[in-house]
Amino acid sequence: MKTQTDIVLYHGNCLEFLKKIPESSVRLVITSPPYNIGQEYEEKISLEEYLSFQEKVIKECVRILKPTGSICWQVGNYKENKENIPLDIILYPIFKKYNLKLRNRIVWHYKAGMTHKRHFSKRYETVLWFVKSDSYLFNLDPVRIPRIYKAKKDKPGSPLGKNPGDIWHIPRVHNLHVEKTPHPCQYPVGLIERFILALTKKGDLVVDPFLGSGTTAVTALLHNRRCIGIDKELIYIKTANERISKVIDGSYKYMSYLNPKLYPNSRLKDELPR
Repeated sequence: MKTQTDIVLYHGNCLEFLKKIPESSVRLVITSPPYNIGQEYEEKISLEEYLSFQEKVIKECVRILKPTGSICWQVGNYKENKENIPLDIILYPIFKKYNLKLRNRIVWHYKAGMTHKRHFSKRYETVLWFVKSDSYLFNLDPVRIPRIYKAKKDKPGSPLGKNPGDIWHIPRVHNLHVEKTPHPCQYPVGLIERFILALTKKGDLVVDPFLGSGTTAVTALLHNRRCIGIDKELIYIKTANERISKVIDGSYKYMSYLNPKLYPNSRLKDELPR
């Protein structure tokens, strides 16, 4: 049974609350931090200041992570002097400094987005998946996807489907999306769903230090995980609470990209590229 006690939402500075979380108690840290591009929920600072703050947060995330746990950091580009700087590239050395190992660089591809006339339009962001040790938890079967072609007789493969690979075709949360909230940079349940099902077990604790609209908390609750979500903007904490309440009463609508036979809310056939 899903209850509000499975979720803790904190309004305030993420560093302050992360320090209160016990060491080695979290199975998964997953988040999408601000990109330092001047969105309504952030004050743009120098790149050096931004990286310094990110390192402090990452250091605390490593401390609270179980030896079998994972950190997933979803980022895009930082813009400076009309140049697009990939944040995953400049953040990677920080994670290595704290002895984390990169397992995958997931490319989140989507079709819709802003159209540009001076360069190719951006149609992807990345998620860096790091582990703390070689004994990390990984469950492939819950996130397998249906095969497009029948498996060969001499290589039958898994009846549950194939490995989704490291390029994920999942639509962004646009204005007509069923999950849309007022947050300008909301990420979809379908993106977080694969990580939570693959990298955690039921009852595990998931932490999102930059919760935003609450997608991590919603997805954790949908799949019977516990979650701590932190955000400095009260309006987004309220948004997350509203979404969580709908999950608890069974009225929440979302788009899943898992096996449509197992997950009735799935729009897999309509959304995956043909």
